[in-house]
Amino acid sequence: MACLLTSGRAKVCKDGLGGQSTLYLFDSLPDAFTVLNGEATAMNASLTAAFAYPLEGDGNTLEQSMVGDRNTSSRVNTQTLTTVLKSMDAATNAEFNLLVAGYPSAVVVDRNGNYIALGLDDGIDFTVVASTGGAKTDGNMYTLTGIATCKDLAPFLDSATQTSFLAVVS
Repeated sequence: MACLLTSGRAKVCKDGLGGQSTLYLFDSLPDAFTVLNGEATAMNASLTAAFAYPLEGDGNTLEQSMVGDRNTSSRVNTQTLTTVLKSMDAATNAEFNLLVAGYPSAVVVDRNGNYIALGLDDGIDFTVVASTGGAKTDGNMYTLTGIATCKDLAPFLDSATQTSFLAVVS
């Protein structure tokens, strides 16, 4: 049977950090990355443009929730990405109108330097909340929540694929 466990995991060091440092968005395309054993090992040559959104502070989270169903012999992984981007402006409003209307995918970089590809099966559905706050010290910001459903946990990009990906970033 192909679903039998093949290994365990050793105790890990206490050297990780939560949160993300950068969000990269790109238009979804079939097979954006070649994925083997949870790792993206190559990038599709048709992926020619990605756009960077630097992330600061807390509130930038990625949660994946994989559920198997024995009744249907299926599984689904729900990827939920929440990011906070400071300072609203007209150009970003226009871009986020396109973001919500389209089928983007993403690569997020966590604070440990891992590049993680999201929404590879069908893209990501985003909700954008633009908020001015009420007090002078409240945030003037966008909160993006993206939800994607995929078969597997999101793959990590290997170092060569990271280099290829960063070459197409604007």
